[in-house]
Amino acid sequence: MSDLTHLDEHGAARMVDVSDKEMTAREATAEAIIVLSAEAFAAVMDGSAPKGDVLAAARIAGIMAAKKTFELIPLCHPLPLSKLAIDFEPQADRNAVCIVAMAKTTAQTGVEMEALTAASIAALTVYDMVKAVDKGAVIESIRLLTKSGGKSGAYIAPRKPRIERATSDRPKARARPMTLNQETAPPPPGGDPNADREAFRNFMTSRQLRATDWAKQAGVPASQIYSYLTGRSRGLAQDVAERLAHAARARVEDMFARGR
Repeated sequence: MSDLTHLDEHGAARMVDVSDKEMTAREATAEAIIVLSAEAFAAVMDGSAPKGDVLAAARIAGIMAAKKTFELIPLCHPLPLSKLAIDFEPQADRNAVCIVAMAKTTAQTGVEMEALTAASIAALTVYDMVKAVDKGAVIESIRLLTKSGGKSGAYIAPRKPRIERATSDRPKARARPMTLNQETAPPPPGGDPNADREAFRNFMTSRQLRATDWAKQAGVPASQIYSYLTGRSRGLAQDVAERLAHAARARVEDMFARGR
């Protein structure tokens, strides 16, 4: 039990004492994926849902929830959030919406729970907004994508296979990677896609690159990095890879451990 920081030597729950920890910049991103019926997905995308703008409501709900994380999760510390952003990635091939929440703080403990709470409540809000159309909508996953800062260092989630929603009124479709705007090809030709993705993940970790900051410096959407890291997209467009490499003062080959 000594390895579980939220339990004392007697097994009782406790709030961890972080008073001796250093104040450091911390960041975390989390995702939630909700799979809808074709009718509900169309309503979300064209703004015709009975309750109004689904994604706008979900974004505000996620931001509000992140601020209240310490009130919702018993042993969480209250944190001064310096940034909370929520992005939505429609996955039209399977009528799904991927919600990516990013939280930042400078504090003595991590901000993972705030990002996870934001993604969770945003997904629940999407459900609430479309339940009149689709009571069978499925929140299929909620997970941490990345974190940085603190004693434990950086974390980047491994690739996760995509799950198809099976319904009685719709045949199950074979999963296929989502193609994002401007994505035309996998990483530069000549390598194994899975090995490229793992090398890219290691490149980020070794250089302590935060997806949101790196993407901003490169002038590309952070969602493209997240989609590639988690296997939702099959690769990065050549121009995106080149911009990221330039921002990291590296070669494209370095990001994918090529030419060594």
